[in-house]
Amino acid sequence: MVTKLKETDVVIVGMGWTGGILAKELSESGLKVVALERGDMRTAQNDYALPNIRDELRYVIRQELMQNASKDTLTARNNLSQEALPIRRLGSFLPGEGVGGSAIHWSGGTWRWTDMEFKIRSMYEERYGKKFIPADMTIQDWGISYAELEPYYDKFEAVAGVSGKAGNIKGVVQSGGNPFEAYREKDYPLPPLKSILSSKLFSNAATDMGYHPFPRPAANASRAYTNPDGSHFGACQYCGYCQRFGCEANAKGGPQITVIPIAMSKPNFELRTQSWVTKVLRDASGKRATGVLYTNLITGEEYEQPASIVLLCAFAFNNVHLMLLSGIGKPYDPVSGKGIIGKNYAYDTGVGSTLFFEGKNFNPFISAGGTNSVIDDFYGNWNFDRSGPGFVGGYIVSAGHNTALPIGYRPTPSGTPRWGSEWKAATAKWYQTAMAITTRSGVLPHRHNYYGLDGTYKNAFNQPLMQLTFDYKENELKMAKHGAEVVNRLSQHLNPTKLTKASAEQRSWNVVPYQSTHSTGGTIMGTSPANSAVNKYQQSWDCHNLFILGANVFPHNSAYQPTGLVGALAYWTADAIKNQYIKKPGLLV
Repeated sequence: MVTKLKETDVVIVGMGWTGGILAKELSESGLKVVALERGDMRTAQNDYALPNIRDELRYVIRQELMQNASKDTLTARNNLSQEALPIRRLGSFLPGEGVGGSAIHWSGGTWRWTDMEFKIRSMYEERYGKKFIPADMTIQDWGISYAELEPYYDKFEAVAGVSGKAGNIKGVVQSGGNPFEAYREKDYPLPPLKSILSSKLFSNAATDMGYHPFPRPAANASRAYTNPDGSHFGACQYCGYCQRFGCEANAKGGPQITVIPIAMSKPNFELRTQSWVTKVLRDASGKRATGVLYTNLITGEEYEQPASIVLLCAFAFNNVHLMLLSGIGKPYDPVSGKGIIGKNYAYDTGVGSTLFFEGKNFNPFISAGGTNSVIDDFYGNWNFDRSGPGFVGGYIVSAGHNTALPIGYRPTPSGTPRWGSEWKAATAKWYQTAMAITTRSGVLPHRHNYYGLDGTYKNAFNQPLMQLTFDYKENELKMAKHGAEVVNRLSQHLNPTKLTKASAEQRSWNVVPYQSTHSTGGTIMGTSPANSAVNKYQQSWDCHNLFILGANVFPHNSAYQPTGLVGALAYWTADAIKNQYIKKPGLLV
């Protein structure tokens, strides 16, 4: 039996960055807000402190901070002819679970996406012609501009404690930053983190070859910091436990140390953990959300939480899944190309080389998410001519150690046996002396990369699992080939003792090895209901009081990590709700 609860002004599904930002902003405006999180409540002092947090078995092998695949997972396949099978153990991507979400275990990379993304089809057609874009590449303009989002990028970076060096302040290029970035009104809140040996070598090689290296911007506080909301950060300790771990120093920006505690201090805010939302409810017309249905995982009781405004703020996969389960919007069909929900799934890809230097000591255990050095000459640089290599998009190139863990980090030259005494000797010899140079390329959407509901497998609530159909296409292979040539030239310039070259050999996506958690698309943003699930305010075209936030609204992926844009869009949407929607409910566009 379902228990119907008292109506609230706002119900939020998921408490990561987007849920935390909206919870703080809307509760501060006086709205009564209820947040539902299916994971546990965790705090920095109880869960991420020394010595417990430095436990590679617990957090990497057993994946304690990640979504529980025994309760809910995806089925996956590379193409329509294959049978989709459940991902029994997370590998390729690692969505978080619990208060704070994936921001607990991220590395902190924070970038500003620009009009190169938001006006992608217009810009490529204007420069290269309409025929340059492959027929099955379903890119589109987003309906928003960098100028609109710039103040919100600034706000998010200040709240998250981002360290970096600006490359363009008010149109003036700044020495030491990214010369290809869009203009900023001010520099980053904090200076860059310290450069480590591997990033210094890479920077020197890149400069020698005419490229423009700069420190990667990251939400890892380079010194003690108090953000504009009064949240306190410790200074990064370069402990080497960044990715997949909570931060022992409170130096890594996350909602659990910033926006969520502020929301929880408000009497009109309530957080309910262990609360699994199974459906968005609608009225008889189907054009207005009335609340959500959820189950308390401790008691097994089912509840209806009515609300005037419904915000989907879960991980990208789960937002799309909930829309499909709720029957809101038309599911995407790759054969006909019709429908919206599930369309334009996109991911990351890249290539890399490993360099070995006899006589050098990199101390790979001393690092952080922001100790990488990067070049943006082949992505943000719009003057880079894509017509020769023939791809849409591009890639960044970087080097610098990040989370080189005691058990998992074992670099050895190609040809080394994978076990036995020779392998042991090689790991002892090369552990201190290896570094990598890698690319990151954003996958562009393709007609046959999409989400749907699986017809066979179900989750713990007997609901169809999300089905993911995805593989790399020709555009990604072209980027890999070009990137491998650049990486190998940089690597050879450093004259290593041994070198495992970057390879661009054709391959299919594999769910087993970790690649990134940067999955986008499924409820994409656009200019009309004909080409998108949400408008530029992340507001559903189908239900005006339903807002769907996160990387799932991105029509394509980028070489840049997504969190900076996710955060900026969250503040943008919060302002739209407070200043426009509350005064006059209805579609904002």
